[in-house]
Formats: sequence, C-alpha cells, structure tokens
Amino acid sequence: MVSVIPVHLYLAEVLVRQAAKTMNPKDIVRDGYDRVSYAYRGDEAGADGAGLPQYTQWMSELMPLLPGGAPVLELGCGCGLPVAKRLAERFSVIGVDISPVQVGRAQIAVPDARFLCADMTKLVFPAQTFAAVVSLYALIHVPLEEQKGLFADIHRWLRPGGYFMATVGHRAWTGTEDDWLGVEGGTMYWSHADVATYQTWLSQTGFAVCWTRFIPEGDGGHTLLLAQSALA
Repeated sequence: MVSVIPVHLYLAEVLVRQAAKTMNPKDIVRDGYDRVSYAYRGDEAGADGAGLPQYTQWMSELMPLLPGGAPVLELGCGCGLPVAKRLAERFSVIGVDISPVQVGRAQIAVPDARFLCADMTKLVFPAQTFAAVVSLYALIHVPLEEQKGLFADIHRWLRPGGYFMATVGHRAWTGTEDDWLGVEGGTMYWSHADVATYQTWLSQTGFAVCWTRFIPEGDGGHTLLLAQSALA
C-alpha cells in the first residue's frame, strides 16, 4: 500500500529544504559576490591597485620573498584585481573563487593567469606545489569549522619555506548582512575567530607566524598575517 503525504506536510517539507539551501553559507557567499561584484570592485582597479594602496603595499612585501616565475595560488581571487594581476607580472598564478561572475571577470582582466571557479575547501593540489598562497578578505567567508582544515591543506600545498599571506579575523564573529554594499538582494556571510585562535591554529598546522598586523575597517577591522612553512 502506498502512503500519501498530506499536501500541507509536503509543502512544509519543501519550505524547509528551500530554507536550508538559502541558509547554506557557501550559497550565500557565491550568490552574494555574483550580485555585488562590480559594487565591490570596479574594472579600474588595475595592477597598480588604483584606489587600493594597501594591496600594493602588501604585495610589495611578499613579492621580494619569492623567486621570479614561482607558482603562486590566490584563494578568493575575486575579479583578479588588483592582486592576481600584480602577481601575474612576475609569477605563475592560479586564482580560485567561488563566484562565477568574479571568475569570469578575472579571466578577462588577467589573461596571463589561470582561474578556477571552485570552493577553496574542496581543492586538490599535489603536495609542495606553490611557493606562496595568498588569501585576502576571503577566508573570513569560509565557515569557521572548515578553516583549520583549510590551513592544513595550504601547508601541504606549500613548498618548504613557502609563504602564506592572508587576512583573517581580529575578533570572533559569525553573521550575515543583507543588501551589502547597497546592492538589493546582495546578502553576505562572514565567519571568523579572533587573532589569537588563528595564531594557534597556524602553529599547530606547522606554520611559523612571521608577523600580524591589525587592518582597521569602520568600527572594527581584520588581521593581516604572514606565515612561513617549515624549511625541509
């Protein structure tokens, strides 16, 4: 005998599934950046970091540490501007972003780099592939429970003595913002620990933290850090 689910219960189940999908943090981030891509960063932000001097400064600190032509991975590359474009002038760059719109723009803006549309926590690269991994204002969109495992992946992908430059949280916070950057429907999700927790996680993973720096933003801010994997 075939059981029949009452219509009202079926509809309730559908709504629950839809709500669960809507609340998936990675879906929120993907859809959010698809919507706010140009509001977040326009095409005028070239390799010189027009209007974004902090990025130029940060790259000027990292790039001298790497040999010319070295392979570099950027996680959360966005539209490729200005970081991937600047790095691609001297290195072999792979950029990864979860937003199809962002990746499409990056492929046009930085033809000398390779771009992947993917969830950074699902990537697979051979061990010791990269001389450096860069992730600016992107790890803070990854669910907190997945971040420590991602650090282990990054450590494995780096060559001995390789560098990891990233923006992480300064204070612990997880939440969303609707109509981010004034874009209707552009909901965004963030999740991050405090800086002490990140330092502990990185040390436990095998990194030596070279330095950390508070980067103010509005009423709060983030932490920029540089870490190095152990030499062989």
